[in-house]
Order: sequence, then C-alpha cells, then structure tokens
Amino acid sequence: MDKMNQTFVKEFILLGLAGHPKLEIIFFFLILFMYLVILIGNGILIVTTIFDSRLHTPMYFFLGNLSFLDICYTSSSVPSTLVSLITKERNISFFGCAVQMFLGFAMGSTECFLLGMMAFDRYVAICNPLRYSIVMRKLVYMLMASVSWLSGVINSIVQTTLAMQLPFCGNSVINHFLCEILAVIKLACADISLNITTLAVSNIVFLVLPLLVIFLSYMFILHTILRMKSATGRRKAFSTCSAHLTVVIIFYGTIFFMYAKPKSQDMMGENRVQASEGLISVFYGVVTPMLNPIIYSLRNKDVKAAVKYVLGQKTLNQ
Repeated sequence: MDKMNQTFVKEFILLGLAGHPKLEIIFFFLILFMYLVILIGNGILIVTTIFDSRLHTPMYFFLGNLSFLDICYTSSSVPSTLVSLITKERNISFFGCAVQMFLGFAMGSTECFLLGMMAFDRYVAICNPLRYSIVMRKLVYMLMASVSWLSGVINSIVQTTLAMQLPFCGNSVINHFLCEILAVIKLACADISLNITTLAVSNIVFLVLPLLVIFLSYMFILHTILRMKSATGRRKAFSTCSAHLTVVIIFYGTIFFMYAKPKSQDMMGENRVQASEGLISVFYGVVTPMLNPIIYSLRNKDVKAAVKYVLGQKTLNQ
C-alpha cells in the first residue's frame, strides 16, 4: 500500500502567488531584473578574479566561489519560477522537484561553510598578518573551499533522499514558490520525525558551527582593531570586515527564520504563514545573491580597478 501511495504522486503543484494574479506580473519583472543583475554582477566578479593576477588571493578566491555558488543556486530555481509566473503552469515533476531541492539545499549548506571560511581568512589577515601567507597558502584555502562544497553536497544528498522517500498519498499541492524541503515534507502522510531530527543536526552543523566561527573570529578581530594605534589602520580593518558582516546578517537572518525556528502546530492561518515563508525564501534566494557582489565586491577599490583593467584589455584585443 505504501509503495502505491509513493508512486501515485508523479508531480507537484507549486502554488506560489496563485491567489494574487496582479502580484504575479509584478514579481515576474522584479525577479527577472534581479536574476539578470545576479548573472551580470557575479559573472563579472568571477571573470575578474580569474584573469587579474592581483586578485589571486584567498579572499578573492572565496569571493569567486561565492559568486559561482550564487549563480548556480538562482539558476536552479529562478527560471522555472519565472515560467510559472508568466504561463500560470505550476506543475513540476517529482524528479524535477528532487533536483531543485537538492541544488538549493547543497548551495545553501555550502554558502554557510564558505562564510565561516571567509571569516577565518579575515581573522588571520588582521590578527596574524605576518603569518598570513603561511597559514592561508594556496593548498590550504583550496582545501577549505573543497571541504565547503563537498560537505554541502553530502548534506543535501542525505536530506533530499530522506525527503523524497516519504509517502505523499496523493497530496501534491506545495504552498510555496519552490520545492523547498520543509514545504515538501509537510505533505507526507507518514512519520517525519527522522527528517526533523536530521534537519536539526544539519542546522547545528551548517548554521550554528559556522556562525560560532564567525562570532569568535570577529571577537578576536575587534580586540585587535581596538588595540591599533593608527586611526587609518582601524578604518581600513573595519572596512574589510563590514561588507562580510553585512552579507552574514542578511544570509543568516533569512535562513534562520526558515530553518531554525520551531515548527508551528497551530493550523489557523497556516496558509498565510507558509505564504510569508515563501516570500522570505524568494528574498533569500534572489535578493541576497544580487546584493553579494554589490556589498562585498563591487564596492571594493581593488575589484573596481581590476574590472576596468580586464575590460580595458578585452577592448584593446578587439
């Protein structure tokens, strides 16, 4: 019987803004604009960090990874969201839903670790500048990035496999814009305690631990900056950290709201709560990747100079 129920659902229906047709048009153009900014901004950053040797440092290597991650994450969900908004076709296949869930969870988990690695990089650069080239040598920072990607993929494989093995018993309407894991497992007609437990463990490993690394790193950084006698040195140190802190606040603020808050048992207003979670998911999935290159990179003088240099070289070659 369980097998029949599991195979009965061959596709899901993503409601999104189904009850607000006028908002769908507004959201279509808004999300399309943001997606184009994401592709252009992060694409320019990736090309610049590759072709300008002056940016071949650990900080910009991590930024290049973050930009590539943002493009992958948004490209896994935004195109299908745009199609559903303009065509009103809200169906997504079971396999397509699994792929979207896997990519979204993998990219989110990886970004958590990358932000922690970037905080550690800033800690070494400010608190131990004389040892920076030794501690953050090429082999080390490439290994740090590889661990971030590999752990994120493994975590997503586990979570996606557990979620898509649940029996759904014909209930296929997801009150969300995407195949987001919490929205999907709520449809299951079976015990989801194992899924909740593994998600809680995942929260600790991929949310709490990197945040702890970020917190401790910035405590040491703040202590070091306050001991600096030069006002110029303090301003320079603060400027290199402020952008990263802004990205961390935006990223962790939205992701903690979605995954770390306790699951509500109140059925009244559940649809409204899920709709608000969906809007916050869009904010996390589109606005944050759009702001990352602006906040963290394109405001940086080194990046601006490198972009002009790379574009100038291409113009000369043409």
